[in-house]
Amino acid sequence: MSKHTGGLGDAPIEDKYRRKMNALAKTLDEWFNGDAKGKDRKVGFCLMLWEFGDQSGRCNYISNATNRAEVVTLLKEQLARFEGQAESKEGKS
Repeated sequence: MSKHTGGLGDAPIEDKYRRKMNALAKTLDEWFNGDAKGKDRKVGFCLMLWEFGDQSGRCNYISNATNRAEVVTLLKEQLARFEGQAESKEGKS
């Protein structure tokens, strides 16, 4: 396989994590959604995995979302929340 040269999360899951991440995604989806599939599911999730100390910034990602745009919105909102929490904590004495 050739070395990935794109963005941080747009490459396929690294082979060393693929089996475990797929198993986790299947288990999480069944745990939270039972037999429901597609739009019948009620709970979405995304799992992001990286190696501590890895300077390449590589992040492995898997989700049960059928609409990636929803995940992008979720991540932007979560990042804004995290950033806001950090600012409010720093501002308190």
